[in-house]
Amino acid sequence: MVKIKIYNKETDEKLWNEFVEKSKNGFFMFDRGYMDYHSDRFSDNSLMFYDDKNLLALLPLSKHDNQLRSHGGLTYGGFIVDENMTQATMLTCFETLKSYMIDNGFKSLIYKVIPHIFHVSPADEDIYALFKINAKLYKIEPSTVVDLSSPLKMAKLRKRQVAKAAKNNIIVEKSQDFDRFIELQNEILSQHHNTKAVHTAEELKLLHSKFPQNIELWCAKYNGKIIAGTLLFISKQVVHTQYLAADEQARELGGLDLVIKTLIDKYSNEKKYFDFGISSEDNGKLLNHGLIRQKEGFGGRTICYQTYITDI
Repeated sequence: MVKIKIYNKETDEKLWNEFVEKSKNGFFMFDRGYMDYHSDRFSDNSLMFYDDKNLLALLPLSKHDNQLRSHGGLTYGGFIVDENMTQATMLTCFETLKSYMIDNGFKSLIYKVIPHIFHVSPADEDIYALFKINAKLYKIEPSTVVDLSSPLKMAKLRKRQVAKAAKNNIIVEKSQDFDRFIELQNEILSQHHNTKAVHTAEELKLLHSKFPQNIELWCAKYNGKIIAGTLLFISKQVVHTQYLAADEQARELGGLDLVIKTLIDKYSNEKKYFDFGISSEDNGKLLNHGLIRQKEGFGGRTICYQTYITDI
């Protein structure tokens, strides 16, 4: 029999974080030190699943009226499990979740699957369970990933841009100038998308102080000025570009290309995948052809971020 406990920060934080650390599909973004930095923006309803003796799984959730969602502050969601999880137990977890939702007046669930590249061992038990409960595919978003153990060749245009950047003495280095980077990011987002970065510079400084091994800022400098950069989120086997930014000068001189090439080379013997993130809008229905073509030029190809919805 599986039982549910609502996460309580006062009593469960240590146990939650320890389970994430030993899980087969969790990483630092599921640590409560990351999840709770923006606790004022979301109504947390995370759940912990137990059998008679042991913690079986975690499910980071937020509530939105009468709907539960994979936590609104996270790119990915879904059940976090360890190597003891079996398919039969996962089916029981979903049955228990359904009962919990009925008892508490929730009408639907939006569930974001943790992409398989973050699994340190197979962990798709939830996808089969979603099929069994007739969950519907809500959206698919294409993310471009480089297999660092067997990368495809870089496109000629990307190679030319890298060479141009090197010829112009652009320097790539790790940085902690989050203020300038977010300023640059927001300039670009405002100009092209009429929006701004999800994180503020102060939030990035806080998260970096909590997770210095998992969050890195790398920038390209030209004549001492930051013209391009990327914020990396680093997990057990994936390097993910949370943000990419380049001003007009960087696009002309290949500044961002040199940053990316430098990082792919750096992590080629340390991690399995280099993940650029999605290149789509409107829940995956609108593909940004130019953006995904640029990412594919570094030897990346598509994996899919999947989100499901089910009514109770």
